Amino acid sequence: MELNLETAEKLVAALRAGEVTSAELTDRAIARIERDDKAINAICVPDFDRARASAHRADKARALGEDRPLLGVPVTVKESYNVAGLPTTWGMPRHRNYLPAEDAVQVSRLKAAGAVVLGKTNVPLGLQDMQSFNEIYGTTNNPWDHGRTPGGSSGGSAAALASGFGVLSIGSDLAGSLRTPAHFCGVYAHKPTLGLAATRGMVPPPAPALPAESDLAVVGPMARTARDLSLLLDVMAGPDPLTLGVAHDVTLPPARHERLCDFRVLVLDDHPLIPTGAAVRAGVDRVADALVDGGARVERHSSLLPDPTEAATLYTQLLFSGAVAYFPVEAYEQLRTRAAALSTDDQSLDATRLRGMVFSHRDWVETNSRRELHRHGWRRFFAEFDAVVCPITPTPAFPHDHTTDPRERRIDIDGVEYPYFDQLVWAGVATMPGLPATAVPAGRSPEGLPVGVQLIGPMFEDRTPLRLAELLEQKIGGFQAPK
Repeated sequence: MELNLETAEKLVAALRAGEVTSAELTDRAIARIERDDKAINAICVPDFDRARASAHRADKARALGEDRPLLGVPVTVKESYNVAGLPTTWGMPRHRNYLPAEDAVQVSRLKAAGAVVLGKTNVPLGLQDMQSFNEIYGTTNNPWDHGRTPGGSSGGSAAALASGFGVLSIGSDLAGSLRTPAHFCGVYAHKPTLGLAATRGMVPPPAPALPAESDLAVVGPMARTARDLSLLLDVMAGPDPLTLGVAHDVTLPPARHERLCDFRVLVLDDHPLIPTGAAVRAGVDRVADALVDGGARVERHSSLLPDPTEAATLYTQLLFSGAVAYFPVEAYEQLRTRAAALSTDDQSLDATRLRGMVFSHRDWVETNSRRELHRHGWRRFFAEFDAVVCPITPTPAFPHDHTTDPRERRIDIDGVEYPYFDQLVWAGVATMPGLPATAVPAGRSPEGLPVGVQLIGPMFEDRTPLRLAELLEQKIGGFQAPK
């Protein structure tokens, strides 16, 4: 078997059977990184010496009869997670020498499960981009086309997985940061239900690693198969013991169905605020056809779906009010001046973003109340449906665009340009109400680029979209290695 591209599930079985050692797997992964990562630049902080030592400890533990979920499996970690002894910068040059003293809770869970951490993967500045480049570590390239982005902000992790640099990775998602890179690189990712997985230690430097209740952001798994997502989610899920005073343990309900023919699915390929490119639409249709062929009940419209225009507006307001919360006072006052000059008739997403940046607490509370109405709408929706299939972004991976002011960037959708940040509306479908969403490969574009879709499920029923992802993988195939 090609060990560097094998699944975690199969490698765990091979390790248990004594067919391979963790030291062998780790050395192979390191050799592949040293051979191929000059062109990709996914692993921004290698930790090979400690990885080899960890692998030898894993082999000794297994020889003594120990068995843990990921014992001896080589993995990577998004740069934004604290790892004791390694820099955590979030791509910000002023923090290039910041060394946290302890591991993030999810890094601790990886290590407790026996995983071997190879190093950290690249991110954009402050995690605030759909690309992965910064002044400290440079640009990460898409393994399918080095002139294109792997996505962001977990772009380094997705590129690493597609390149065979480790078997699993952990990332985070606020604006599609797990799902977009998975879609662009042809791998799998799962945005868990809001609050399902503890986030402590996934914090911008030099802030202390304290428990926090997130408004939108989550941490989650990335892998090359749907089943591996479930394996890693089981390691990650659970409350922060510092918050609840309990050991990390969580029992999610089982998937609603085990067979494709039992699923009730709404398929969406249109958004009122941005068109869907032909390549992504074809990917959605491919999944829809597979569902119909498998006997699932598939609908294209439902009056139960919460209003997507209002949902995108609420998401944009919540997202950008948080994005500027720590801006310097002078910058914030400039935003207030610009927002005050907007015409009341301007209801564009650009205007919504600007207004959201200068929200008062009163504004936020009002918007959050409207979010709760949407959550209630989703509860009613999921009484009649089990999942939603929809795009992650309107296009496959786009060419690198390092224009300094992202407001000046444009996204090309079938030859027509749109504001760069407008493409976030699809990520917000699941993020704003806090729903779980699984990103799955759905074929390739005419240019040969990966295309993915997201499967959105009911709150705290993460196993339902994950099971649907497994069934679709069996039906239409999954990850393919880039040439």
